[in-house]
Amino acid sequence: MKAASGAAGSYDVIVVGLGGMGSAAAAELARRDLRVLGIERHGAAHDRGSSHGESRVIRQAYFEDPAYVPLLLRAYELWRELEAATGKDLITETGGVMIGPEHSRTVTGSLLSAETWGLPHELLDASEITRRFPTFSPGPDDVGLYEQHAGFVRPEATVAAHIGLARARGAELHLDETVTGWESQRGGVVVTTPLGSYRAPKLVLSPGAWGPELFAGLGIPLTVERLVQFWLRPQVPVEQFAPNQQPIYVWEDAAGAQVYGFPALGTSADGVKAAFFRRSTPAVPDALNREVADEEVVPLLDFLAHRIPALGPEVCRAVPCMYTTTPDEHFVLGYPRGEEKVVICSPCSGHGFKFVPVIGEVVADLVTSGSTRFDISLFDPTRFVDQTRFVDQTRFAQSSEAEGATLTDGGTP
Repeated sequence: MKAASGAAGSYDVIVVGLGGMGSAAAAELARRDLRVLGIERHGAAHDRGSSHGESRVIRQAYFEDPAYVPLLLRAYELWRELEAATGKDLITETGGVMIGPEHSRTVTGSLLSAETWGLPHELLDASEITRRFPTFSPGPDDVGLYEQHAGFVRPEATVAAHIGLARARGAELHLDETVTGWESQRGGVVVTTPLGSYRAPKLVLSPGAWGPELFAGLGIPLTVERLVQFWLRPQVPVEQFAPNQQPIYVWEDAAGAQVYGFPALGTSADGVKAAFFRRSTPAVPDALNREVADEEVVPLLDFLAHRIPALGPEVCRAVPCMYTTTPDEHFVLGYPRGEEKVVICSPCSGHGFKFVPVIGEVVADLVTSGSTRFDISLFDPTRFVDQTRFVDQTRFAQSSEAEGATLTDGGTP
């Protein structure tokens, strides 16, 4: 049911930022029949932030931490539901190989997640990697963890799909409108833009690279960085890099540097995408250098020269985007200290897009009921403030009830 009726322009929840996470949250909140206002400083599915570049890796054997795996398993279900609801091609399973020295983080972390959660996987030596995937030329000390359900998702199409669903479900979306501030007041939150002020009982902050300015005073340290994605022309027939031949990969060297890459999604002239994972430079979002110098591709070409020799040296395209990360490189998801009306959903750049639909679900859970069935303690926003990392999220639902909030939970399957 809708919240209690009110004047035109009143809302149950405001979502700031309609990139990957924010658009998913807006769509799910609207599905639960809440009155949603979404505000985005740029247009729909734009290329100014982090949710662009044609493809993002999706994988289950997560080397970052096994705690992510339950979210990933639910995300896969929701990706398929999103495709069914929109008729769009959004996720493609190509298989994936996590390659590196036997004791590298990429291999050992992936193996830990696979064994912890009983995920199907295979361990491959260097010769078996090359036999299965002839474009790869691993060194004798390289091994690989193969998982068949890895693949890629499409960021621009996904954001557009969620925005379309949010609108179809009744959400009011303001594009090309910049949030300049917000304030928590008794009974709700006020959000300001150059066009006016908006009030709602709840606020979701999912501003991506613009998080530092909107999270000021919340004790959440963020770093915004510029990372360049490259598309390299293959020196063999592009069919050898087709999705039914080429898996996605993350490849770590002996020094710990990681490169990730994809199958070809077009012609030879379109190139094959690859990039460094977390090799970037500090950035200011509104002054991001969008010109890519010729020399910027050199470290990537050096990395790939003996590993995927059929790629490069010709660059077909280069596109910068922004990573927004915390010191521990984990998400920030939940209630910041002292702000029971506000849900933080950031930063997820760098390894977050694969989680988009399930993060939308978790955010909607927190907004409507104050808790979620998923363990999100690793992502607690208060972990940077002091040593109290685990917050009882249910107390915020009680606080909302005490203030007479009328939000209803649409239910979580």
